[in-house]
Amino acid sequence: MSVTVNGLDELKKLAGSDLGTSDWIEVTQDRINTFADATGDHQWIHVDPERAAEGPFGAPIAHGYLTLSLFIPLFTELLDVQGVTTKVNYGLNKVRFPSPVKAGSRIRLSGRLAEVEEVPGGVQIAVDGTIEIEGATKPAAVLQSLSRFYA
Repeated sequence: MSVTVNGLDELKKLAGSDLGTSDWIEVTQDRINTFADATGDHQWIHVDPERAAEGPFGAPIAHGYLTLSLFIPLFTELLDVQGVTTKVNYGLNKVRFPSPVKAGSRIRLSGRLAEVEEVPGGVQIAVDGTIEIEGATKPAAVLQSLSRFYA
């Protein structure tokens, strides 16, 4: 379920708030292969299910950057900022990949709006995010994402 705010003033009031958890999405082998084609990273541990089954994880795993890229569609389930003209990804402060995402696994995002600070023409938010793997003890990714919203 999404938290919806209208404008920068409402967004500022959310600083420090828990944004909840997204729905689960499946990371299929097809998605992994498509990401490999888009990036040119065709390492066997990602795209060769037979060889990967004999590898260290017992199955093909998603690229760490594929997992990271799924932050955006998952995040849009958590926060909807209306009444602004522009929304941009500004970058990341921290990223770690504690556990691989095996093909066929489901992941979701839990997020917290760590801070909101003013920038010329708008605000910058820092979101502490954890991408969880269904049934796993360690998360797939832990990150702090920066976004900017302009009036």
